[in-house]
Formats: sequence, structure tokens, C-alpha cells
Amino acid sequence: MSDKLVFGNISSKEAMNLEETYGAHNYHPLPVVLAKGEGAKVWDPEGNEYYDFLSAYSAVNQGHCHPKIINALTDQANILTLTSRAFFNNKLGEYEKFITEFFGYEMVLPMNTGAEAVETAIKLSRKWGYEKKGIEEDKAIIIFAEGNFHGRTITIVSASTDPDCRKGFGPFTPGIEKIPYNNTQALEDILQKQGKNVAAFIVEPIQGEAGVFVPDENYIKDCYDICKKHNVLFVADEVQTGIARTGRLLCSDHSGIKPDIVILGKAISGGVLPVSAVLSSKEIMLTIRPGEHGSTFGGFPLACTVAKAALEVIKEENLTKQAENLGKLFRAEMRKIDSPLIQHVRGMGLLNAIIIKPKDGIEALDVCVKLKENGLLAKPTHQHIIRFAPPLVITKEQLMESVDIIKSTILELS
Repeated sequence: MSDKLVFGNISSKEAMNLEETYGAHNYHPLPVVLAKGEGAKVWDPEGNEYYDFLSAYSAVNQGHCHPKIINALTDQANILTLTSRAFFNNKLGEYEKFITEFFGYEMVLPMNTGAEAVETAIKLSRKWGYEKKGIEEDKAIIIFAEGNFHGRTITIVSASTDPDCRKGFGPFTPGIEKIPYNNTQALEDILQKQGKNVAAFIVEPIQGEAGVFVPDENYIKDCYDICKKHNVLFVADEVQTGIARTGRLLCSDHSGIKPDIVILGKAISGGVLPVSAVLSSKEIMLTIRPGEHGSTFGGFPLACTVAKAALEVIKEENLTKQAENLGKLFRAEMRKIDSPLIQHVRGMGLLNAIIIKPKDGIEALDVCVKLKENGLLAKPTHQHIIRFAPPLVITKEQLMESVDIIKSTILELS
């Protein structure tokens, strides 16, 4: 690979050294520096080309630098970017009408990051619990599933079972209970015992950070029904699984349910700006009143314009169907690989994973480093799992090129 600088004004080595010297060490990136992106591909400063099979954790479902989204960004940036919610602006209401109709909900509360949206859903659920369900003040309980990843704030890591997320960050937020994922009886049992004080069950339809853990077919629907029986809100965290990633607009759609609250982020802006949203009914949403929740940047004109364009791309380019069809093809091809390194293949749509069985000291990270050397970027999760989630705009031809890279890499290491 060439050492000649093609993009930007610093080399890969310089970029990594600068981050190591001046940035907090809260990430452990793969040793590659990205300087340019287009569609399903990215390039390093030296011009080496890679297929992106992480998609910024599904934030760039529409592909890197999608022209329609970038045009929306630049056009609006020349007119008005930020007003704060101290005033009305001429883009927010238009966007709110668009996104609520797009997903079939009555109201939206716009925020910026996925973690902020989860925090919003927690606050909204508690407020509903006190005002509508009649839970005694300061007694509200929110239930989460073990193995979850909802963000990094103190309250959210209070709901985590990952030692890396929790160690050294206590004391933790009270009013949180955790039950096993993919276990409906556990939900029924806790609601039988504590249901009168439970405001909500917050769950990922597929646990992405846990390694694309796809639950049993009826799990989400059964949990929804149990929540309805006990007058508990069913809240779907679709930050990673939503917006066409799994072959449906929302992953919850596979189960034929409509969550009481949906949490969205990442691809809602096509990876261009931090944008998130919480969708719900008027009955639930209007329990929060002026002064009780908000954000300076939540619903700012630039974000509204970008998010509207990003969602239009999903519909106009039929990316939901694309994810469904190419996902089936990808899993079928992965299952053809005859290697002792591959223990299992799982996923839905274009959110997939292979479980690596360590062999001769070779683990998931080693596979990802070799994939990088061969022109494809993926990242291990939990040491033995590799997630594969390319932008949904990837073509069939590009997908098959990527499959060949993965196959040859696995066989090379076997």
C-alpha cells in the first residue's frame, strides 16, 4: 500500500499519534485512519480504499456523504443553523410533522444523541408513571434487559451489566431493575411482584453491542403483550436497529407491534449530524411540560433539515427492501464458508455477525486486522464476535466483492 499522502494534510501515523497524545483514551480503534467516505467505501490519508462494514455503528445507513443529505446540510447552513427553543423556527414544525407521519406516531421530542434520547425516554416513562398510572412519587421502576447497550451516561450505565461500562463509575441511579434478555417469563415474574411501581420496560429488539443477539421470534411480541397486561410502557430502543437496518423501517415491525415509545438516533441524520428523536402518543408525550426537559440543540433548524432529507433517502431508494434482500444473501454466503474459525452466523437485514471460535491463538480482533489489510473494515465486539453492518446503499456487486474478501481472509487464517 502507498505511503504517499492523497487526502488531508497529515499521514495516518501522524493522525494516530496526535489522538494518542492529546485525546482521552476512551476508545481502542482499529489501526486505520479514515479521511474520505463515499457510499459504502472509505479511504485513508494515503488513498487506500476499504469497504466500511461498521457504518459508524449503523449511523450511515444511507452511505457516506449522500449527495441529497449533504446538499440539504449546506443549503440550510447558509441560511440558519441554530435558534435554541427560546424561539420558534421555520424548520422544526415541518420536520416534526414529517417524522411522526413517517413512523406513524402522534408526537416527537427531538434531541441530539442516542444516549440523550434514551434518557428522554426514561424521564418520559417516569413522568407517565406518576401522572397517568398513579405510581407513588419517587417509587417508579424502569426495567432493562441484561446485555443491553443504551449509552454511556450514569443513569444508562446503571442499567448495564457490562463490567467495563460500570467499574469505577458508581454510585448508580436507583429505580432500575435488570432481567435476562430473551426471557419472557422473567418479565412476567418481575411484573407480578413489582408491577404496580413499574413504569416501563426498555429493550433493544436486537442487542447490537452484545454481538447482534437476535432473540426468539416471539420474544418482542410476547414482552409487549405482558407489558400491556400490567399497564407498563413498552419502549423500543431502535437507535441501532431502526431506520431500515434490519429489513424493516423499525425492527419492531418484524414483531407486528407498535411500541408505546420508540427511541431513534444514528441513521436519522445519515451520519451527518448528531440527531435523535423520541416518538410517542400525545397521552404520554404531553406529560412533560415547558421547562421540564429540553436541549439547546434539540430540534435545531440544521438538524431538522438534514434528518428530513435522510429519511427521504430511505424511502426514495427503497433501502428497507435492499437491507432485507442483501442481508439474506450475505448470511447465506457466510454460512458457505467452511472454516473451524466460524462457529455461528446470525443477524437480520444488514445487521449481522459471525461468532469466531478461537483457533491457534487467532481471535476476532486478529480477523478484523487481517480484513483491514485486505480492504474491509469491521470491528470485534466481546472478543469473539465480528459485526458486519455495511451502509444500506451497498450494491449487490459490492456486497459480493466484500464477501470474497471475508471468505479469503477467514480461509487464510484457518
